[in-house]
Amino acid sequence: MKPLVIIEYCPKCGWLLRAAYMAQELLTTFSEDLKGVSLQPAEVSGRYTIYINEEKVFDRKEQGRFPEIKELKQLIRDKINPEKHLGHSDKQ
Repeated sequence: MKPLVIIEYCPKCGWLLRAAYMAQELLTTFSEDLKGVSLQPAEVSGRYTIYINEEKVFDRKEQGRFPEIKELKQLIRDKINPEKHLGHSDKQ
């Protein structure tokens, strides 16, 4: 079964647009590899956490920042399809 990416974001912080942008990028890049991307409003203020199924991939509070889209694509790729080439997102 294809994995589901969940982006948990803080609606009080106004991070819905950021989450939607990241979801769009992931769905475009991994259209054949993902079941989908779910946007989930967080119950805890300040939360911005990205999961693949139940596994945490990125946490804004732990990292002290938001992920760059290039970095996020690489993290997702490494978990779901390590052989996939990401084009310009693979360059250093």
